[in-house]
Amino acid sequence: MSQVGQNLEREGIKIASSQKRIIAFGIDEMIVSVLFFVAFFNDFALIANQGLNQDEIYNQITALVSSLVLHLLAIRLIYQTFFIWYMGATIGKTLVKITCIDTGYLDKPNFITSLNRALIRNVSELAFYLGFLWAFGNDLRQTWHDKFSKVVVIDVA
Repeated sequence: MSQVGQNLEREGIKIASSQKRIIAFGIDEMIVSVLFFVAFFNDFALIANQGLNQDEIYNQITALVSSLVLHLLAIRLIYQTFFIWYMGATIGKTLVKITCIDTGYLDKPNFITSLNRALIRNVSELAFYLGFLWAFGNDLRQTWHDKFSKVVVIDVA
């Protein structure tokens, strides 16, 4: 067992289950999607009100979303960074009673660690979520963004 694993065990801290992390991920993705849609509601409404047929609407919305990919990544970055830094957990994580802690001092991550984690998380998402699959191959269930930012996700219930 790793030193981090031994420290967690000594403190009676339990690693969050994959199921809870998956549910939290889904909740957070829905929240980010709603934020994205609200932020660009007028752009979507303009397309809907042009009197286009269904195929044209689909093509227009696809083009709009493609042009706003960087905005979506920015919303994800801000959402993940803020909540992990401020509360140690996103809204999804809070609802399923899990949180992130820094492996060095076993407390919520500081701002720089949270930002680093969010940046690497975006890279992992762009790499077909390979970094998320990484969590299934180690005892601490760390994804790329957890491993590189020296964070673990723990159960708080």
